[in-house]
Amino acid sequence: MIESLNGMHEIVHYKADTNLRLYHNDQHESYPSHWHTPVEIIIPVENMYSVTIGSQIIMLEPTDIMFICPGVIHSLAAPDNGRRIIFQAELTMFTSIHDFESIISLMSPALKIANVHSPHIHNRILNLMLEITEAYDNNRFLLETIVYSKLLEIFSLIGANFTNNFEHVAHEVQAHKEYAEKFMSVCTYINEHCTECLNLDEVAAIAGFSKYHFTRLFKQFTSTTFYKYLNQKRIEHAQKLLADPAITITEAALSSGYTSLSAFIRMFKLLNQCTPTEYRNLFTNADIHTPDPS
Repeated sequence: MIESLNGMHEIVHYKADTNLRLYHNDQHESYPSHWHTPVEIIIPVENMYSVTIGSQIIMLEPTDIMFICPGVIHSLAAPDNGRRIIFQAELTMFTSIHDFESIISLMSPALKIANVHSPHIHNRILNLMLEITEAYDNNRFLLETIVYSKLLEIFSLIGANFTNNFEHVAHEVQAHKEYAEKFMSVCTYINEHCTECLNLDEVAAIAGFSKYHFTRLFKQFTSTTFYKYLNQKRIEHAQKLLADPAITITEAALSSGYTSLSAFIRMFKLLNQCTPTEYRNLFTNADIHTPDPS
């Protein structure tokens, strides 16, 4: 249920004295394209549910768990009947955790966890989300502490799950662990230096691999290529700059690692299905308030 929508920006109305919101949705409701600052977690309980991100339509079966990262434009469509849990939470308190930013980067823009694909973490995450639901519904004492501790465990499980991509590369447990730690560090390095003139040869050398070996391992770990990941981080950085009306489109492009404005606009539209100007207008619309009659 969207209670406040300015342009495409959903203003989330949290539970009193918290940064949390949970909705038991059993209505035939579809929501247009929108974005918001909290993470959103959707779990169908009965019947399917449809999430659209960009040009991709993601169908959710009952007990599937869908994570939509902050700031991602998406739309939702419900069948004629069914039930689902829709949960939202601000994550600003986690941003000082070094590993957390890497986990969110790997999840972005969204992540679906289904029992058929990730049985080793699905059931545990589902149980944690049901515990969060119970605590929220019963307004448990120390609600935020309970919920955020469980969310942190959920994100830890997701981060650890990415290391499973290396099971067929490194059979020894210690080697497997070293590969995972190395590529978490690589992702962190790219996140921190994405606005600089990074290239595949340089990052592969920093990681200690040949370009060919690094390319193969990076794709296995992140499910994307090095340059797609780099462009995703650069565009995410540009999105933050575009929220400031004092920064021009050209300045945002140059400050995000692009030397060509046309290349920036092309990549921005490819990843967000809108131009930088259209994206900026989302913030302009969101900042429009009704004047105080007094």
